Amino acid sequence: MAAFRIHKANSLTAYQQLVDRFQQIHRLDHATTFLSWDQMVMMPERGNEARSASMAEIAGIRHSLLTADELPDLFAEADSELPQLPPEQRALQSRSLHEMQRSWGESNCLPAELVKAKIMVGSRCEHGWRSQRADNDWPGFLKNFREVVKLAREEASLRQAAAITEIATPYEALLDLHCAGDTQAMIDQAFARLRQTLPELLQQVVEKQSTRPTQSMQGVYPVAQQKQLSEALMQSLGFDFSAGRLDVSLHPFSTGVQGDLRITTRYSEDEFAQALQATAHETGHSSYEGGLPSQWQGLPVGQSRNMCIHESQSLLFEKQLFLSRAFTEYFTPAVHRELSAASNFDAETLWRAYTVVEPGYIRVEADEVTYPLHVILRYEIESALINGEIEADVIPDMWHQRMQSYLGLSTEGDYTRGCLQDIHWTDGAFGYFPSYTLGALNAAQLFASIRQSNPDWQQRLQQGEITFIRDWLEEHIWSQGCLHGSQQLMINATGEGINADYFLQHLQARYLDEAY
Repeated sequence: MAAFRIHKANSLTAYQQLVDRFQQIHRLDHATTFLSWDQMVMMPERGNEARSASMAEIAGIRHSLLTADELPDLFAEADSELPQLPPEQRALQSRSLHEMQRSWGESNCLPAELVKAKIMVGSRCEHGWRSQRADNDWPGFLKNFREVVKLAREEASLRQAAAITEIATPYEALLDLHCAGDTQAMIDQAFARLRQTLPELLQQVVEKQSTRPTQSMQGVYPVAQQKQLSEALMQSLGFDFSAGRLDVSLHPFSTGVQGDLRITTRYSEDEFAQALQATAHETGHSSYEGGLPSQWQGLPVGQSRNMCIHESQSLLFEKQLFLSRAFTEYFTPAVHRELSAASNFDAETLWRAYTVVEPGYIRVEADEVTYPLHVILRYEIESALINGEIEADVIPDMWHQRMQSYLGLSTEGDYTRGCLQDIHWTDGAFGYFPSYTLGALNAAQLFASIRQSNPDWQQRLQQGEITFIRDWLEEHIWSQGCLHGSQQLMINATGEGINADYFLQHLQARYLDEAY
């Protein structure tokens, strides 16, 4: 396929030519976003082959735009233009160029042969995993997985060497794809604090909850009623239905662009809490995308900072807001109105049902207290694996030892509920797991600042007032795009970089003090 080129036989500056190029890429991404959404939500099964071909064609055009030969020269010339600009414009344009070069570097540092091999090996491993997980077949999985690890290590080394900022370890190079700017040393420090404190805190919470009254919420909750309730929740959280919609998918997700935001959730007719939590979570993601700076739309600097910050927004909406006592009190009348079978549950019953804590084997079913321990376990294994400190053969033993140490559960010989439960590693998606817990830490820290700025926050939430929270997030997070690194973004918003103590204080207040 011939590369798309920008010729300099015009009056545009080098930077403006780069702007035009990246806005072209953005428009292709826009199209791919909704082709993918349709594929997962609406498309009939037999449409997959043609849809995949269309998306591959767009991906090829996108790749040619981002790997064109003239881009390095344009970057160099755009850098030379910076001294001529006024200080404020120079600072913004410099940051914009940094993010453009970052995108270019991520797309150009891997040879085509490695990219192709990763796709083939990952596809083979993921396909086998689907039956091997069900069959508890770790030895069968390992045969394909060793090759995935080999290629992931090769990718990590190449990305580390090509990075435009200092990367301390090969694993950090993969981490940087998902949590740009967050270092392995920083994560080690935060996770060590959690690992030191959470097991004892978990024991205290479980003991406390064992003495409180509980009421089963099992029942019959028609999907149509749950959909109306989910839409009411989104509206209560500030979602604009003139700029988005709610649908159903196998796994909840959110996607879209400003003015056209798509959220999906899933329903189970015997309970409704999971659908509500998923809806709140995805509304947080969607609110972030909708609040990004419109003046930078189409440029890397105008995009969301990274997955760690993105998860902080979804978890702030889900865990800090939706699970709060104050919001539960406000939203309980909507539960009664939309779900006839839940009309006898008062706000306290609902809040207690939402906040049950119990150690379990499965990460995606974990509660707010135990979830970080699932992530830390995976982080410790995958970082050691990519950095060459261990080989894949020892993963089941490490998993079992850490499950016993952190959660008091044994996975010895139980690979299905142990190291085979997640899809992430099958195609080499190493470095993604930390974003879940870093997001939770950031969410707790951000919400602590919101509470400090708004001492009457509980009373306002009890009245259904949400605007003051959205306004704060828009000012400090959403409107900033990629103007700052994630740590500087947190410092600007809260006065300090990531600090695990805010999350631990949050868990203490909610689950031991039952303060909110």
